[in-house]
Amino acid sequence: MTIKRIGILTAGGDCPGLNAVVRAASKNALSHGIEVLGFKNGFDGLVRNEFIKISGDTVSGILTLGGTILGSSNLANPFNYTLPPFGTPEKPRDLSSVVMHNFKENMLDALITIGGDGTLHMSQKFVEMGMPIVAVPKTIDNDLSATDQTFGFDSALHIATEAIDRLHTTAQSHHRVMIVETMGRYAGWIALRSAIAGGGDIVLIPEIPYNDDVIVNYIQNRKAKGKNFSIVVAAEGAKNEQGEQAIARTVAGSTDAIRLGGIANKLSDMIESKTGIESRACVLGHTQRGGTPTAFDRWLSTLYGSKAMDMILEGKFGYMAAFHNFGMDEVKIADAIANLKRVDPHGAEVKAALEVGMSFGSREIG
Repeated sequence: MTIKRIGILTAGGDCPGLNAVVRAASKNALSHGIEVLGFKNGFDGLVRNEFIKISGDTVSGILTLGGTILGSSNLANPFNYTLPPFGTPEKPRDLSSVVMHNFKENMLDALITIGGDGTLHMSQKFVEMGMPIVAVPKTIDNDLSATDQTFGFDSALHIATEAIDRLHTTAQSHHRVMIVETMGRYAGWIALRSAIAGGGDIVLIPEIPYNDDVIVNYIQNRKAKGKNFSIVVAAEGAKNEQGEQAIARTVAGSTDAIRLGGIANKLSDMIESKTGIESRACVLGHTQRGGTPTAFDRWLSTLYGSKAMDMILEGKFGYMAAFHNFGMDEVKIADAIANLKRVDPHGAEVKAALEVGMSFGSREIG
């Protein structure tokens, strides 16, 4: 099969490194004389047939830029489309046939989809409909089991760690408990690694249920030893022993309707009321998604983008580019979305955290 024209899109939440992937994939394609169409705002661009023609000038200078020059959307699910004028949250529509039509109308030979779990699920559905797709895993949550690391994670981790570093001084100055809320959805990678790197005292992650009394006792024991401040790092998806999470809101039509958030404020109120120690919540939120990607993420994104185009040239459709042992290979998209990669409560990272005195707010783990 001769490849003459491809499409590329970025979907789901934005993160540092997206532009670096677009750049690498496009440069690889253009070097082979292949035309590249960049679809706007994820799969929404294929629904509305909105795109730009990517040239060498288009991708010049974007390696270091955060965000995505193509735009993104985590609401434009063609299989459950809720955006006007074609659909509403009350009356979603299946517009997958429109996407297939526009793919063929634009005479595309393949499509590169760059996104996280939701994007990969949609990509797999289109693969089953016959669309030749190569996927690239993007998520700051680092929760895809088929790859060692997703791009965007290192940048988010750097931002969270720097925030913890900065909060140490104000916590120590005012003898406060500072609760830092990180992203990560249902995986605790950002919270755990930033807590280890930033010297957090307590870390709460979705994989290890926490208990309020364990948290309070740990903070009070620190105070009894003359340590008049504590840093708590809480993943947005942290659960208590009753399985309760802090849910900010739900969004109809999204690939993941639940919006987690509020754990830091909840813990701050609880800790202050039970200990009498002044407590403050700091929600990092979308700062973890923004800004310049780290050197590692620029490097990793370039590998992903280049590999994705190589896979197209080799006809490896229905596969996702994967990073393993500091090299690139590929896995089936269906296998990539089979399981989330979550923190092992009995793994080396949790063990190391416990051995340096950190608490997980758990009666079982510590």
